[in-house]
Amino acid sequence: MKSLIEVIQDAEKEKTAVGHFNISTVDALWAIFDAAKALDKPVVIGVSEGERDFIGVEQTVALVKSIRDKYAYPIFLNADHTYSIERVKEAVEAGFDSVIIDGAKLSMDENIKLTKEGVELTKTINWKVLVEAEVGYIGSSSKMLDEVPEDVMKASMPTGSDVKEFVKATKVDLISPAVGNVHGMVKNAMNPELHIDRIKEIREEGGVPLVLHGGSGISDSNFKEAIAAGISMIHINTEIRKAWREATDTFLRANPDEVAPYKILKPAKEAVQKVVEDRLKLYNGM
Repeated sequence: MKSLIEVIQDAEKEKTAVGHFNISTVDALWAIFDAAKALDKPVVIGVSEGERDFIGVEQTVALVKSIRDKYAYPIFLNADHTYSIERVKEAVEAGFDSVIIDGAKLSMDENIKLTKEGVELTKTINWKVLVEAEVGYIGSSSKMLDEVPEDVMKASMPTGSDVKEFVKATKVDLISPAVGNVHGMVKNAMNPELHIDRIKEIREEGGVPLVLHGGSGISDSNFKEAIAAGISMIHINTEIRKAWREATDTFLRANPDEVAPYKILKPAKEAVQKVVEDRLKLYNGM
């Protein structure tokens, strides 16, 4: 089975993107796996600090690895949005395949310092674990938005030169740049357009694969342009949460006396699976 970095490199060569989908519950994990398996595409499961605290750090690793081992399938696990060295260490020691060091709110110098320390620690524990860093601020919560947050609107995008220096100083494996994307989905509207030229510039000068965060709410055409310009992995979370919530609400309204969780969660699982299938098809030109 190929490693995660090999899967990402293959996607870049093929001008496709690896799907990264966050979970908070086991039904969502099965939905994502079933979608990926049906399309025969690799997939990354993401859990933020809050999500992995809810499921359990070691328990999340055990769940994903049990699926990988039983089905001999390229399903990987990422410690999404990790804000401290202590939590980086926790994730790497637990057996995650990759970890994101999120210093996006810090100054560039502070972000470099935090990321460099995280990379050195990670590679000392397990050199195979990939380390991703965020450069530029795109918000911090996967939720429905009335409008793009003011602090995101005011934040500046990194240049190719910025990212080149960042990668050189930190030795990070992957970069998630701010290129017009935003965490969360704007209600009743598409999210802002991505800056495709900036993606291309950052990929050419940065020298490492690029990851797009805040994928929920972006138009299909913008996704295709971003992949062609150099994005090799795309994160989706809010879109999944929205589908999960709406399917659960619909079922409970129609079945107010139902109390069996596995029956209540089945429509939510199906709704999440549909979202993931649609996204994987788009990312892979299917």
